[in-house]
Amino acid sequence: MTDVYPPEKRSAVMRRVRSKDTAPELTVRKALTKLGARYRLHRADLPGKPDIVLPGRRLALFVHGCFWHGHDCARGARVPKQNRDYWVGKVGRNRARDAASREALAALGWRVETIWECELEDVAGLGARLAHLLQGHPGKPRQRLVLDL
Repeated sequence: MTDVYPPEKRSAVMRRVRSKDTAPELTVRKALTKLGARYRLHRADLPGKPDIVLPGRRLALFVHGCFWHGHDCARGARVPKQNRDYWVGKVGRNRARDAASREALAALGWRVETIWECELEDVAGLGARLAHLLQGHPGKPRQRLVLDL
């Protein structure tokens, strides 16, 4: 089947889809702040421009929407009936790009984690997972300052 919208309308609809500051991303950022983590957003100098970066811990977080990135949950497995070929191709390209970004970051020595939109329903589980990630191997050990008084 073809698209229900003419190309101009489809383009306008797709332009409104946000890539930064999405609701799932804001939820993860709020949870990290609550845990006392310091982070940077959308580092363009890193492959894939991760959503959240914790430089001192060498940890890059991607917050993915299940539909857009082809997660294996119910929302991610759904393929629209209209313009099916377009959506299958688009999600496939997104998945390939995500895999390439993960590999490139790992090659640079970064830990890479993906947080899926469907995982955000369990707030306690998200907090526990983020706390575990924050305690995981940090980058350089920090020197302690000892003062002789």
